Amino acid sequence: MSGGTSILDQLAEYARERVEAAKRRRSLEKIKREAKSLPAGGFAFENALKKPEISFICECKKASPSKGLIAENFPYVKIAREYEAAGADCISVLTEPKWFLGRDQYLEEIAGAVSIPCLRKDFTVDEYMIYEAKLLGASAVLLICSILEREQLGEYIGICDELGISALVEAHDENEIKDALDAGARVIGVNNRNLKDFTVDTQNSSRLSAMIPKGVLFVSESGVRTRSDVEALQEIRADAVLIGETLMRAEDKRAELMKLKGEA
Repeated sequence: MSGGTSILDQLAEYARERVEAAKRRRSLEKIKREAKSLPAGGFAFENALKKPEISFICECKKASPSKGLIAENFPYVKIAREYEAAGADCISVLTEPKWFLGRDQYLEEIAGAVSIPCLRKDFTVDEYMIYEAKLLGASAVLLICSILEREQLGEYIGICDELGISALVEAHDENEIKDALDAGARVIGVNNRNLKDFTVDTQNSSRLSAMIPKGVLFVSESGVRTRSDVEALQEIRADAVLIGETLMRAEDKRAELMKLKGEA
């Protein structure tokens, strides 16, 4: 885990503050009990990525630290339904409130409105957030290697397994891929965006793809803008792409997704 005060460190620190505030409203024991009383999920997120052709995880996000406000008008349920209608396999929903202007309510409403699996995209720093995700209707949570120790990764994947939800384990370099595999990750996301300084290098996926063994799902995240970007990732055996900004900025999201899928 790195020191310094990068945006990622600030996001993680703010997530810890949010968890402490949430625990005062509803204790860990209570949320754990509530989450475990729900039927176990069937790992719908990772199952959706197992088809032979590349899968599309489409993101609902209002803003980001690198780009600021992306979508002033943000009819998130309508956007999610458009993604589903255009053939998205999963939906990623930002719930981080300060830099991404996300809300838990967005995830809860989207998960209730679509029939495809939803990922809670947030900065998971405490097991509390995994139980919270389950109660909000998520089929998966994001675990970021650079803000979690390897032991935590393993522990959090275990909690996800118990709840029947998937862990998308995000790595940015060779050491983090190794940590993810050692922790038992079944879905690894290679982030082409460096979360320390927010620069994007789409070659990152091809550099790291060789380290991801067959049988572990490989998701390429960030910087995917065109059909040829998608085709290049298919060449290196990516199982899925996570696309956010390109779709969020598109006037006609359905048409844009069809284009990315090579169907328009």
